Amino acid sequence: MAAPITSSSPTTASSATASSYLLPMAAMTSLFFLFGAVTNFNDVLMPYLKDICQLTDLQSSLVQSAFFGAYFLMSLPAGYVLKRLGYQRGIVLGLLVMAAGAVMFVPAANSRTFGLFLTALGLLGAGITLLQVAANPYVSVLGPANRAASRVSIVGVANGLGGTISPLIGGAILFGTSEVLKARLATLPLQQRLTEEATLIKPLYLGLAGFLVALAGIFFLLRLPEIESLPAGDAADALPATANRRSALDFPHLVLGIGAIFLYVGVEVGLGSFLIRYGESQGITQLSGFTQQLVRGLNVVTNFASVLFGKSPAPIDTTAGFTKAVGAVLVASYWFGVMVGRIVGIPLLQRFNDRKMLVGVCAAGVALVVASMLSSGEAALWMIVLCGLCNAIMWPVIFPMAIKGLGQFTKQGSSYLIMAIVGGAIVPPLMGWIATNGGGLRVAFILPALCYAYLFFYALRGYRVR
Repeated sequence: MAAPITSSSPTTASSATASSYLLPMAAMTSLFFLFGAVTNFNDVLMPYLKDICQLTDLQSSLVQSAFFGAYFLMSLPAGYVLKRLGYQRGIVLGLLVMAAGAVMFVPAANSRTFGLFLTALGLLGAGITLLQVAANPYVSVLGPANRAASRVSIVGVANGLGGTISPLIGGAILFGTSEVLKARLATLPLQQRLTEEATLIKPLYLGLAGFLVALAGIFFLLRLPEIESLPAGDAADALPATANRRSALDFPHLVLGIGAIFLYVGVEVGLGSFLIRYGESQGITQLSGFTQQLVRGLNVVTNFASVLFGKSPAPIDTTAGFTKAVGAVLVASYWFGVMVGRIVGIPLLQRFNDRKMLVGVCAAGVALVVASMLSSGEAALWMIVLCGLCNAIMWPVIFPMAIKGLGQFTKQGSSYLIMAIVGGAIVPPLMGWIATNGGGLRVAFILPALCYAYLFFYALRGYRVR
């Protein structure tokens, strides 16, 4: 899942020139790039850990549970930490927590202990949660108020770009090793082969840890604007009925919206997480010309980036049918669709009715998943990839619909919606359980179809303020 973005309008305008915000804005953009890169890398990490730790589909799905569960567990504590430390020092702390999680991948890889991998992922998720709570307000105040939407769009695109690139690089490093190395590993006993394959992950996360520490140093030295408080929501916009409500949860459209955010994040993460495994289950022995060209073209770029981590992977063999390396390219294509959809969606949402667009993309999501389940081979995979386009506008449409008319309960309602991101920790394991106990991944994809069906209901009726 590319990390979601929320914003609040600043209460005061800044008189500083645009150039004075250039460096802080660049730093914030790098954070959102980081959010997307670390989050979406888990889609490649899942099948990798499934192999080296010899896991079932259900066990491997705990990768997403450990990561996204932090959003639920850390959202409220993060607010307390930021209240004590302030936003800037909170960002520094979040980066250092992430760095600690990245370093923990080394002993986890050395011992091939899945529990240590989950602990490391939990720390990464906790750090990102703290960064999300701290970073989003800064994007709103780093410049004139009338350009806040543009700044949100910029960091959103950076988020999507990071989420597109990281599966490509990860796939090249983890699944694109040289033919000589593959041949040597194939001759080794199973446990020795798995031990050597486990070492492939260490340079990636050690490099990430070094980058995070350097970024923490930059944020420690930067002079960012102080944020005293953020508006809790304009009570004048509330419906008269708010006087009779005691909590944000007294609004049915918010409660249904919490479910919508939960399932939206769950289906987005679930589809990306199981795309490689879904491809392996199709038994594809011959790729289409389009897919082969796509894989070879992107492979040139990612191999160059892989050299930075001390790896020299061979070109992906596209003649052998579907492999994990090919699957990593399709995962990147899925997240690329989300990014493109967001860029295209900005002008479309201003021109057309956003609720009707949400109805359309939810209906398309149901149709694509069901059609994929009824299909086979490469066509079934590309239908799932196209779901990325459907997911692109869901967050920016559902979130404001869910908090409409809450008045003084707006901030409380927003917190509940952020916590609903935990859907990314629940839906993938449910898919894994169905795949393990209910007849394979094809059957498990009925769950994403049902998620889209609920979102379709919310866009039709559930959104109504009552």
